[in-house]
Amino acid sequence: MSKAPSKQSYSDRIVNPKTGESVTVKSAAKVLTGGVSDGVEVVELDNGNIKIDVLPTRGMGIRRVRCGGIELKWNSPNRGPVHPKFVPLYDPGGLGWLEGFDEWLVRCGLESNGSPEFDSKGNLRYPLHGRIANLPASSTNLAVNPKTGEITFTGKVYETRLFFKNLELESTISTVAGSSQWTVIDKITNLSAHDAEIVLLYHINTGFPFAVPGSTFSIPFNRMAPRTKASVENLPHWNVLDPETPGSEEVVFFFEPAADANGDCKTVLTRPDGNSALALSFKPEEFPYFAFWKSRLSDKDGYVCGIEPAVNLPNDTSFEKQHGRFVPLKAGESKTFHLTFEILQTADDVKHAVQAVGKIPSKGLIEKVPKGEWTP
Repeated sequence: MSKAPSKQSYSDRIVNPKTGESVTVKSAAKVLTGGVSDGVEVVELDNGNIKIDVLPTRGMGIRRVRCGGIELKWNSPNRGPVHPKFVPLYDPGGLGWLEGFDEWLVRCGLESNGSPEFDSKGNLRYPLHGRIANLPASSTNLAVNPKTGEITFTGKVYETRLFFKNLELESTISTVAGSSQWTVIDKITNLSAHDAEIVLLYHINTGFPFAVPGSTFSIPFNRMAPRTKASVENLPHWNVLDPETPGSEEVVFFFEPAADANGDCKTVLTRPDGNSALALSFKPEEFPYFAFWKSRLSDKDGYVCGIEPAVNLPNDTSFEKQHGRFVPLKAGESKTFHLTFEILQTADDVKHAVQAVGKIPSKGLIEKVPKGEWTP
């Protein structure tokens, strides 16, 4: 096992254990200067086939993923990546989080992860989507295993407040030389001597040039419900990305995902031509809820879809606590969450992946209106 600090470049020839092919794997770190990106560290992991841009400065989020001519990202009006020092998280309106939002993968949590919430006097209690995405990693480590071909990048992020909480997020992003797959494994530990509770949601945001009008999303589910009136109107084609519609309202659909015999939920976001797709698998045992989000704005204003595994639903904190969707963590206890991604690059691979989703046993119940226990 060889190790290198994230601020050093790394390059080596590694053998893919499945194919026997020797490929060059690299890691390069840089710190951006100027504008709202000033001071943001970007670590590029290159396994010889895919390139993953990780942002330790922004809670170990992923800026973008590239594979040949495929690029997973979206075009946010925010010209980031935005350093947390430029994000007014506690803006009185509660929406300051949006000024830093432009990653492909961003976490929401850990104390709260939904809509802003205010006290009886109108003071902000919990800002939109919580703090974890705007907290820099305190330590990072790059490791390469020549025998297995595995490249791992790990960072620790601490969400703490004296007298209130002491939480550690240890995130490991891993891939194998020459592979089109990568994993995100997050371990959350309650470092306090008293019990705690957390919420966690992953915004996985894909837009142009990969996800475009006509792209389709496949997921096995037991129950699904629209979140808003606009979502109800969009229900007949909930799983199809809509044309760009300037000024339109976002739509969101909530799910109870279904699992196969191995406990995995498999999802696929497929381009209109059917020749490429993004596959995501996760365990509903870890993520009992899921949200599918569509912003139908112009690409200039943030056209994007979000696929969002979660331990809870992105509502205000009091509502989620009332419905028992916070995850308890005893003193010293840890919980681990796993996400596995793959870029599919042939029509046959896409077809087989979509068929695999269809074979997962599921009830497929679709509610026609928002559910009271899911939507305030």
